[in-house]
Amino acid sequence: MEINFRYEQENTMKLKNFLNEKGISRRLLANIKKDAGGIWINNQKCYLADKLVWGDEIKLIIPPEKNRKRNLVKSFVPLKIVYEDDSYLIVEKPPYVTTIPTVHQLTDSLINRVAGYYYLQGYHDIIPHVVTRLDRNTSGLVLFAKHRYAHALINQQLVEHNIFKEYCAFLSGKIKAEHFMVKKPLGRSENSIIEREVREDGHLAISEYWVVKSLSKATVCNIRLHTGYTHQIRVHSAFLGHPLIGDTLYGGKIVLPIQRQALHCQYLSFYHPFLKKQVEFKSELPSDMRQYLIGN
Repeated sequence: MEINFRYEQENTMKLKNFLNEKGISRRLLANIKKDAGGIWINNQKCYLADKLVWGDEIKLIIPPEKNRKRNLVKSFVPLKIVYEDDSYLIVEKPPYVTTIPTVHQLTDSLINRVAGYYYLQGYHDIIPHVVTRLDRNTSGLVLFAKHRYAHALINQQLVEHNIFKEYCAFLSGKIKAEHFMVKKPLGRSENSIIEREVREDGHLAISEYWVVKSLSKATVCNIRLHTGYTHQIRVHSAFLGHPLIGDTLYGGKIVLPIQRQALHCQYLSFYHPFLKKQVEFKSELPSDMRQYLIGN
C-alpha cells in the first residue's frame, strides 16, 4: 500500500514528527522497516531524523499485513454491506452472531464472515480490523478498518469519543420524560464475569435517551452513547427500572417475537480521514423488532 503526503509548512520539521502528526505510529514505522516497506522524500530514500521543507513529497510503502490470526476460519455466510471503500467497511450484524470469535462461536462470528468476504473479493493482502463491536444479541452497524493506517486513524477518534453511535431500544414499561441523561459509573459484578452493574468504584458512563414512542407495555427510545462500556445501555436501562425487552440477563422479559435484548445500532457517524469529511450511516430495524412494533 502506498501513502503520499506533501509538506506545506514554512518551518522545517523532522520527518518522524511529521509522520506522528499524520497518525503513523512508532509500531507502524517499525513494521515498515521490518517488513520491507520504505519511506522516501522526493523519491530519495531517507531517515526519520531528516528535516522537511515546504514542498517536500513524502511517500510511504506499507507492506502487506501478515495474518496474525492464522487459525481464523473463513465463513462464507453473506454479509449485508452498508458501505465500503479502500479504507473502511461497514456491515449490518444480525442478532445471535458475535462480533469476534468466542468459545461458542469460533467459526461464524462477524469477523469470520468478513474474512470470507475478503477472500472471495481477492483481498488477500488485508486482514479484518474491528473498530466497533456489538454484543452477540445486539444487531446493527459495525465498522471495520481495511488496513493498519486506517485503523490507527479511526481508533484515535474512538479513544476521543468522536465516533457517534445511536441505538434504538425497546424498554419495558412506560417512561414519562421525553429526553434525559443517565450518568452512572459501571463496573463488573462481583458475582459474575459477564454481568456489569452500577457501582461507585466503576467508570463513569453516560447515556442519552430520547423517547420516540409509547407502546402498551413498553417505550421505544433512541439512545446515544457518550462513552462506550460493556453492556452500558442494558445496565443503565435496568438501573432506571426499565430493562430492555428480552434482556433476561438484566431483568427483562421475553415477549414474542423478540427473544433477545431489543437493541439495534441504527446510526453511525465519524470523520472520514481520507475523504476529509464527516460521514453518517443508518440502518433499519431488524424483522423481530419491526414485528413487535406492528403488534403493539
